[in-house]
Amino acid sequence: MLRVVEPYLVDGLTAHGIRRARELLGCTVAEAAYELGNGAQVSAQDTVPFTLWAAATYLGDFPRAVTACVEAGGDVDTTAAIVGGIVAAHTGLEKGGATRGIPEKWLAAREALPGWVSGAQRARALQRPS
Repeated sequence: MLRVVEPYLVDGLTAHGIRRARELLGCTVAEAAYELGNGAQVSAQDTVPFTLWAAATYLGDFPRAVTACVEAGGDVDTTAAIVGGIVAAHTGLEKGGATRGIPEKWLAAREALPGWVSGAQRARALQRPS
């Protein structure tokens, strides 16, 4: 996944961090957060590299991907939102097997979608695109 974004990077601190994230695949959450940042500085270069590392590392496991953001600390709501969006787009809902999508328990516990979201939009929001 990290190779896919390479052609779109503009030289700078964020791009440098994303390239570093690719080198850190396989390390622990703590090591990645230490090297890449965890969003605590509220800047792209301190947030985006870690979120792409976490999404690439746990692309097939939504609960683990979000938990990695919590473990990393820092700007947890932002990193978990970014990582959760990327990983959910890949995994969809919980279906069993090797891929672990959004758990049904988590969906049941979330806030309701806003009233302006139509029934069809709600259904699409809860299904993985084919």
